[in-house]
Amino acid sequence: MHSAREAIYQQIQQEASVLERQLSLVRNIVRFARPTIVHIEATKTADPGKGFASNRIEEAGAGVIIELFGRPYVLTNRHVIYPADIRSIRIELYNGQLIRPTNVWTDPSTDVAIMAVDGDGLETARLGDSDQVEIGDFVLAVGSPFGLSHSVTYGIISAKGRRNLELGAKEIEIQDFFQTDAAINPGNSGGPLLNLRGEVIGINTAIASNSGGNEGIGFAIPINMARIVAEQLVSQGRLRRAYLGVQLENAFDILTARRLGLDSTTGALVKSILRDSPAERAGLQVGDVILEFNGVRIQNDGHLVKQVGLTPVGSRVDIVVYRNGSPHRFTAVLDPAPEK
Repeated sequence: MHSAREAIYQQIQQEASVLERQLSLVRNIVRFARPTIVHIEATKTADPGKGFASNRIEEAGAGVIIELFGRPYVLTNRHVIYPADIRSIRIELYNGQLIRPTNVWTDPSTDVAIMAVDGDGLETARLGDSDQVEIGDFVLAVGSPFGLSHSVTYGIISAKGRRNLELGAKEIEIQDFFQTDAAINPGNSGGPLLNLRGEVIGINTAIASNSGGNEGIGFAIPINMARIVAEQLVSQGRLRRAYLGVQLENAFDILTARRLGLDSTTGALVKSILRDSPAERAGLQVGDVILEFNGVRIQNDGHLVKQVGLTPVGSRVDIVVYRNGSPHRFTAVLDPAPEK
């Protein structure tokens, strides 16, 4: 009896050693990424109408150090630091050193913030290509849930292209989130979502929860999108959104698609064309279904809004539309979006 139990124990050791060798990859990813991840605290003035006992509230989140234009910056979420004064934002490095940002830029339409920082020997993260991410990919989320800095959780990419989400910040208009089941809690905001190569593929942003804690549904901004926004904020001071000049039908259902001769609702249905807009000059018409924009197959109206908004102003783009039973190709030159 004893020898049989010993044999089982030895078998467990052999099988565990195989799994441990695989799990060493996860440990190495964490060791590689941790020096680039920061804990952020910001003191904000509370809205008197929200019932806070004090007019000052502390917000905690995370960020990741990236390189832009040859120098280090901290990439995070706007809602982590806004509307705190720059002097009340504290950044804690992995080694415990405290630094403060020297400049801050934020964009409400994407919930992206980028902060210039000074420091000796700051490690910067490797950025992956979020366009290559697939559903089912293994990911690690790093952040500061409930103020517990450099906490690591894992999971998979559950879905891509999540849009039209009702998030706390109503200004988030450009949505194209990854959905992940990696545990994300309050304080994870701004921290990186990593792939198995140790590369940042997303910035953890929000959770869908009835309790305020993790319930298996978290969302992250794809890093390609966050990087484009960050580069424009630093180089131009704000995100210059491009403008096509179409109003889209947000109730593009299967009955409408079939009436137009399509067998799916993939694409964006043009409801109206604004006068003297890039769309009008290109020859687009009401009733066109935009199938491709600048080489990207369009999934729905929100997807088109995101693609247009993040394309550089002045770009010449190819647009494929479905009209009268067949595809037609047009070329438009994007204008800057009108000021609101």
